[in-house]
Amino acid sequence: MQNKNYERVYKMSFAGVYPHYIEKAEKKGRTKEEVHEIIFWLTGYDEKSFREILENKTDFRTFFEQAPQINPNAALIKGVICGYRVEDIEDELMRNIRYLDKLIDELAKGKAMDKILRK
Repeated sequence: MQNKNYERVYKMSFAGVYPHYIEKAEKKGRTKEEVHEIIFWLTGYDEKSFREILENKTDFRTFFEQAPQINPNAALIKGVICGYRVEDIEDELMRNIRYLDKLIDELAKGKAMDKILRK
């Protein structure tokens, strides 16, 4: 059951979810630039490669599998997102997706960027 749900998420277009990340942040007075900073920090993408992801409607699986480098400090991301403890998610791809969700949540909750980016 869980793997079937995972597959559904993996096949979702990152470009389809991305506007929701922006909207969530902006509703709370944060910026698109801050969302990008988080995405780039977590994945190693830059503005140019990220724009290609959006234009190509890349799915989440490909987005994370082709990420230049998942930040080694991502393992410092702890807490609950969507009812799951991110550090306890065994599936690496789903854990990375939930890391991103958690970081966007922290941004929307007003956390300082240094704390979000585990500096």
